[in-house]
Amino acid sequence: MPRGDKSSYTDKQKRQAAHIEHSEKAKGHSEKTAERIAWATVNKQDGGGKQSGSGRKSPGSGKP
Repeated sequence: MPRGDKSSYTDKQKRQAAHIEHSEKAKGHSEKTAERIAWATVNKQDGGGKQSGSGRKSPGSGKP
């Protein structure tokens, strides 16, 4: 997978990034900067691109 490929992201993550990018452009950021901020925010929230589905293990689950 080449660098910058967004195929591993869910549709929801792509919609979130598009919404954040639009907001950042409204704040006066350039298109390139707005896109960078949007995907960095999605990555921080969700830990990067991943598929949705029930039964996915959350980072905090598990017994000590």
